[in-house]
Amino acid sequence: MIADFEYFAPKTVKEALSLLSQYKEAKIIAGGQSLLVVLKQRLFSPEYLIDIKGISALDYINYEEGKGLRIGALTPHRTIEKSPVIQKYFPVLSEMENNIATIQTRNWGTIGGNICHGDPAGDPAPVFIALKAKLKLASLGGERVIDMQEFSKDYLEVALDPGEMLSEIQIPKPAPHTGTAHDKLMVMKGDMGIIGAAVSIVLDSKGKCEDARIVLSNAASVPLRAGKAEKKLIGKVLNDALLAEAGELASAEADPPADVHGSAEYRREMVKVFVRRAAAKALERARAA
Repeated sequence: MIADFEYFAPKTVKEALSLLSQYKEAKIIAGGQSLLVVLKQRLFSPEYLIDIKGISALDYINYEEGKGLRIGALTPHRTIEKSPVIQKYFPVLSEMENNIATIQTRNWGTIGGNICHGDPAGDPAPVFIALKAKLKLASLGGERVIDMQEFSKDYLEVALDPGEMLSEIQIPKPAPHTGTAHDKLMVMKGDMGIIGAAVSIVLDSKGKCEDARIVLSNAASVPLRAGKAEKKLIGKVLNDALLAEAGELASAEADPPADVHGSAEYRREMVKVFVRRAAAKALERARAA
């Protein structure tokens, strides 16, 4: 059973922020696909629940040539998956969304709710980090923008100050010759990844790796950026052997959990496999871009 709480359903951003300012310990629900599970398990029992699902102003996808992509925090997963704009400019997001849970969940669950839940096994955060995304956080005192990479602090803990909520995800236009890919190990399609990898590769005019981002899910208490693995690729003409070496380095950087789905040792082995797979796909796309 879920513990009793006082419920609010604001219809505007200003109203939501006013409630957050008044009730500092309130919890936001933006779809509830993750939060309701936590509430039912009594892992968290807020006195106040602010349901922002009805704030239509935060449900949008906009792309501008000079500014890149802007996604409202309340945009459903299914909208991102099916968006022609996403499929044209950031197809990795559509592919990633297609492997999140079920269609019913994607129809109701929001991208902002997923990110703010702070689960290191989640798929969107690593992909957004690979894409150099930033997050716009709003409060009555104003707005601030932080890197997606800085948002996750620990398991189910994110960098939201009291009175703040996520309002927008901002993704810059990729550099020329950029390829990004995501892959994860699943028991069944749509399952939470036992291990996952998002990889972005940028090639220079001579075909060398100019920049690389390798981000792992379910490999630490936060989405893990594998810096040593990235450095192995930068400045080199990439091949299968180098991608395999990057997978080995990423595996050594990982500190994965052990649970019923796999031991820590098994997950480290799978990091090698899925970094190599995602990197190979990203490299192929970078060469074709």
